[in-house]
Amino acid sequence: MSERAILYYFNGRGKMESIRWLLTVAGVEFDEMYLTTREDFEKLVNNGSLMFQQLPLVEIDGMKLVQSKAILKYIAEKYNLHGKDIKERVMVNMYAEGLMDLMEMIAIVPFVPDPKPKLDNIQSKAKERYLPVFEKALTGPVYLVGGKQTYADVLLLECTLMLEEKFPEILKDFPSVKAFQGRMAQNDAIRRFLLPGSKRKPQPDETYVKTVLEVLKMTSLP
Repeated sequence: MSERAILYYFNGRGKMESIRWLLTVAGVEFDEMYLTTREDFEKLVNNGSLMFQQLPLVEIDGMKLVQSKAILKYIAEKYNLHGKDIKERVMVNMYAEGLMDLMEMIAIVPFVPDPKPKLDNIQSKAKERYLPVFEKALTGPVYLVGGKQTYADVLLLECTLMLEEKFPEILKDFPSVKAFQGRMAQNDAIRRFLLPGSKRKPQPDETYVKTVLEVLKMTSLP
């Protein structure tokens, strides 16, 4: 077993949440260092830990990793959660990056003054652009690529759960995606992660939003 990873981020979801999901599925234990003040962030910048002065930051295997996509791909490669060859890996990456695009839209919602137009747009795009892709891919196969679980599957589960928090009936026209969600939730590590008291973060609240804006010295997210 590798040494424990250390995650530097806010006490909330954001771009770190997918990393928490993937580490959990990979069986990697991790500790978290929460940034609560601007000084916490500046300390990481000044000691050279943040390559591009951006979070998240993950310490793992003696490295300090930044850029969420790079971190996810590293974990996926190390723990056999990627495709078996270059063609499978590019498919996994395409699915994963589409899901990250959609989840990023959801993550921005708590930071906008009037969330309704953004939520309407998310629901429309999810139903017309994203979910049909995964419904087609999962009509028959158990997993998205290569007959085995990859990090794209983990992100799909995370994303569908996020969508259902906002739109409880959104999967009713996507039975294969809903069945996939049920299968994934039977995984022991995922089942524990979904229980109250786990390291899974709740939906963002006002405290989370206020902390993020203060730490990043912003009045709103772009």
